[in-house]
Parts: sequence; structure tokens; C-alpha cells
Amino acid sequence: MARKEEPKIQPNNDLEKKIIEAFEVFDHSGKQVVDVREIGTILRSLGCCPTEAEIQEVILATENKEATGNVPLSNFLPYMCKVMIEHRFYPASAEMLLAAFRYFDKEERGYLTKERFAQLMLEEGEPFTQEEYDEMMQTALDPVTDTITYEYYINQLMVEDEIVETAEPPK
Repeated sequence: MARKEEPKIQPNNDLEKKIIEAFEVFDHSGKQVVDVREIGTILRSLGCCPTEAEIQEVILATENKEATGNVPLSNFLPYMCKVMIEHRFYPASAEMLLAAFRYFDKEERGYLTKERFAQLMLEEGEPFTQEEYDEMMQTALDPVTDTITYEYYINQLMVEDEIVETAEPPK
């Protein structure tokens, strides 16, 4: 028996609109469902910076229980509205990033070598993938000095997200 198609979800505010638009980019079937493997990318496109464990938490909370491997918009939208209103998975502040860079800049030069930056990003803590690192280096690396001048890099990373600040909670 064919499944009944779900009615298209309409946004009630700017936050819901933003989440739906990000979701729809990865909804290749047009049936308001995405593959679980797209969730991390969707979260990052919304300005979130989740760990892999946090991505798994979102998948676990939103995955279609009957058709595993898929996340329907009807599950994802209310969950992500709550996450974003609570400012979960948000990137570190400029002050926190600056403190972290300064911790690793023992000589207080205001920069890290690309070798040291690579070691930190690819080997320490929750390491980035090579692809993520390469993308990061496009912004981080100063082509003149061949170093990461971290105050400049931090300024490049800072993104204001007024939609979350002004959004009404979902009903």
C-alpha cells in the first residue's frame, strides 16, 4: 500500500523558515525527509558546531523509527527550534577562541605555524577530517607569512545570527 504523502510544513516564524530552508537543500526526494548522513551538514549550515556525539544525539532524537536511516522534517523542525532557541551547539565566542589560541601560542607571537595548527586540528581532541581541515585553511592561512594569525582568523569566523535572537518559540 502506498504511503500517504505528508502535507508541506509551513514556517510560523523566521527561525522555522531558516531550518526548513536548510533541510530542503538536502531533501533530494522532495518528500520532507533527509538521509541521516546529511544531519551534520544541515546543522553546520544553520551555524551550529556540534561534535560527532551531538550529531548522533540529534539523529537519535529525530530519526524516523519506522524507516531508519531517514529524518523527517516533522521530527527535525521542532527539535531544532528548541536546540537553536537554547543556543546549543553554538560556536565558541571570540573570547574563548582567542584564549585557546593564546594557550597554544607559548611564545606570544600572535600566530601559529601551519604545522602546529595542523597537529592541533588533525590530532588533538576531536580531530577534524582532512577535508574539514583543508577548508578551514582556505580562511585561516595567511598566504604572505604562511602562518595562522589567529586574531584575524577569529574575526573571519565570527558570524552573527540575528534570526535566533529574535525568533519566537515554536508553538
